[in-house]
Amino acid sequence: MVEAILIDLFSLPANLQNNIQGLLHNTLETIEKCSSIPAPFVYVMWCQSQGSEWKGEQESLLPALRDFQSLKERLEVVHALTTAAALYIIKQRLDEKDLSIVKVILSPLRKDIMKVYIDHLFTAVYQFEFEDLQVASDCENLQIAEPQSEGQMQDMALVQSEIQMYLESLPSLNGDLTILRSSLIPDDIFLHGFTTRTGGISYIPTLSSCNLFSSSKRRDPQVVVKENLRRLANAAGFNPDTFQRVKIDHANAVCIMGKTEPDSYDGIVTNQKGVTIAAPGADCIPVLFADPVRKACGAAHSG
Repeated sequence: MVEAILIDLFSLPANLQNNIQGLLHNTLETIEKCSSIPAPFVYVMWCQSQGSEWKGEQESLLPALRDFQSLKERLEVVHALTTAAALYIIKQRLDEKDLSIVKVILSPLRKDIMKVYIDHLFTAVYQFEFEDLQVASDCENLQIAEPQSEGQMQDMALVQSEIQMYLESLPSLNGDLTILRSSLIPDDIFLHGFTTRTGGISYIPTLSSCNLFSSSKRRDPQVVVKENLRRLANAAGFNPDTFQRVKIDHANAVCIMGKTEPDSYDGIVTNQKGVTIAAPGADCIPVLFADPVRKACGAAHSG
């Protein structure tokens, strides 16, 4: 059963923009008529014009919204300057309510590009289905969504850039990014440190804000982890493109950089210059090794 519905009003064709109130009213009417108990949460994704005040733009939608009392507590208009910003806000709403089955109602022209945004900002935990934004005449039209072809995504680089710029603009959560260093490891040979749980942008309650691990089983997407890593790299002074972390197996395999990489390993060692190696820690303790004579170092997940 659909838990949330997203109505995308970004970049509508001119013929739809002229009657946006009627379009929204008819869509909400169909949702209300076809909803089970409890009704799904409904998010209207609305593009805020650059330099405009949201209050004025909101008033233009009020006539289409005020008739739906049954959806009142579950209906929210999310306004933002970009699609990435609006979707990220909606993702937070979904995560707060532990929702994962989402129907997206949008212009057919936006379907392929929306799938690119979703692929970047969400993980496999969520299930999405798509429906064309139109004047729906019955419940069947709302409940059944036919799969659409992916098409050629020429704007993928623009989407990635928009998402990255938005994530970079977000403030750090739970305090500053902090790096703890050991007096036992010589700083003039090894740039090293241990992160804490603060200073990143991951808002998932079960994760630290400086989460550096993404999984299809989690709600934190790879783009957020990549932004956390970028912020850590800037603070610590390393190149994120040369970053390599262990592939945890809770065993005793070790990867020696420059040799064949095992499928999984809990330790990694190197004597190469300019690379950054790391091991994660949660209930297991990460351990760093440094050999100042051979100028070699290692990192291990000690679980």
